Amino acid sequence: MSFAYILLLAVLQGLTEFLPVSSSGHLALAPKLLEVADQGLLMDVAMHVGTLCAVLVYYRRDVMQMICAVWHFIMRTEKPEDVFHRNLGFFIVLATIPAVVFGFILHIAEPDGMRALGVIIFTTLFFGVLMGIADFVGSKSKTIADLRLRHALVIGFAQMCALIPGTSRSGITMTAARFMGFARVDAARFSFLLGIPATGAAGTLGMLEMLETGNTQLLHDAALGMFFSFLAALGAIHCMMRWLSRYGLLPFAIYRVFLGLGLIAY
Repeated sequence: MSFAYILLLAVLQGLTEFLPVSSSGHLALAPKLLEVADQGLLMDVAMHVGTLCAVLVYYRRDVMQMICAVWHFIMRTEKPEDVFHRNLGFFIVLATIPAVVFGFILHIAEPDGMRALGVIIFTTLFFGVLMGIADFVGSKSKTIADLRLRHALVIGFAQMCALIPGTSRSGITMTAARFMGFARVDAARFSFLLGIPATGAAGTLGMLEMLETGNTQLLHDAALGMFFSFLAALGAIHCMMRWLSRYGLLPFAIYRVFLGLGLIAY
């Protein structure tokens, strides 16, 4: 792949991973609209690893507090201030299980992913409208401190749908959280943290597959994609959190509807 195309894909992935418009859908659409060879699922996974690194950097404090809280719980040295982050860590792990199981099944059934244009059009439109409804009717009363196991599991099952391109992992998880009454910023915070284990697992498998191929060009392209998607994702997270603290998800829902209709016309 050319450097320009890798850069385009990386920026596309970095920006759309945390904007609720579906990064996987956009990555699958790019080669179709530009009429070039598909970059393949392994390149997509590599760029997802770049955005994972951005989450770890941006939420490094939350991540370290969760790790320390769980460790204190295991060692029986837990303090009262550890309880919130210990529960948050356990909720994230439990909420990740449905997506991991479904991802394993999907990988066997569809090794190349569900990247058909018709699938992307449907998920873009349907989940875009659903997100708009959730943001309109959802209250703003609950914060991440109000999160309970039942909330985490509902969001975790919603995350399964994100394995279908066009759905948007951040979009569907924030939609589920908004329907349950969580404020936009808190819904986004849990959504981004929830993506760490699933993306990490998929990224590890993808990188192992890449190494097994022995394709040095693919590894070179993947490294470039990871780096640039990391930079783009850092900016996207920062902008998204600022946007949600002031506005809502409606503009993204409208964008998805217009994108879906545009794809139908295309």
